[in-house]
Amino acid sequence: MDDLVYLTEADVRGLLQMPALRARLRDAFALFSSGQADVPPRIAARAPLGVLAAMPGYLAGVGLVVKAVTVFAGNHGTDVPSHQGLIVVCDEHSGTPVAIMDGTSITAMRTAASAAVAADLLARPEATVLAIIGGGVQGHSHLSAFADLRPWSSVRVASRSRGSAIALAARHPAVTVSSFEAAVRGADVICLTTDADHAVIDPSWVSPGAHVGSVGNRAELHTGFTNGTVFVEWLGAALSAPPAGAVELQGIDPARVVELGSVLTGAHPGRTSADEITVYKSTGHAIEDAAAARLVLDEAVAKGIGLRLPR
Repeated sequence: MDDLVYLTEADVRGLLQMPALRARLRDAFALFSSGQADVPPRIAARAPLGVLAAMPGYLAGVGLVVKAVTVFAGNHGTDVPSHQGLIVVCDEHSGTPVAIMDGTSITAMRTAASAAVAADLLARPEATVLAIIGGGVQGHSHLSAFADLRPWSSVRVASRSRGSAIALAARHPAVTVSSFEAAVRGADVICLTTDADHAVIDPSWVSPGAHVGSVGNRAELHTGFTNGTVFVEWLGAALSAPPAGAVELQGIDPARVVELGSVLTGAHPGRTSADEITVYKSTGHAIEDAAAARLVLDEAVAKGIGLRLPR
């Protein structure tokens, strides 16, 4: 039996490239919506200051993967990430564990890459103005995931912390703006990446034809954005209670919720008019972890990277 491969956060970050990750996620979403995956809702154990969640999943051709992730909101503003985790990959034929890897960086990168896949599918082809709301981990990950998605003529960054916005904008030819409203008005693609427990932008600020994506796990998305079609990674975003489902989608008509995979397979047209404001709400999903972990493992094996642990 081969050794178990262990990959550190540095290994994962060095191996995981956004263009390849976006491509793997597109395939994963299509497979999931075609019934070639088995992903139960995540479960969580609650501690006084945070939660430990388990996210298992099976994806054909990828394997069995489980991520254990902790979410501690109090870590914001410290050197400790709010989301930390480990991922175990098992062979889909024998069930043998084949790899253990850092899940913190995968969580950050796959969340942003999935949002980029959604924007690529749903934003107008001529979209050139990008706004990122939030200067934390997801703000940085989104900037990396979206940088080469379109030939942006303008990238705007806004955060509750002026210093965070400046630090984020310095990584790209981006401009820091003074308010969320200033960032959003006239933007073609709007990324909400905050940990806010209330709506951070008003629908009246958003231009017809814009695309709005939200990855916050609390309630950053205004209810006005959920009156029409909402695109998601999985239907459980609306049908499951938090933390598996999205806070903002509780009680929404399931008929208005569409999986990204349905757009990729052609079962749903996606954007239906130039003036439609398309909305994507992310809850995170185990198929994203599975696709990202398999990509990392494939690259690690090909390049001989990682620590081999005897069984």
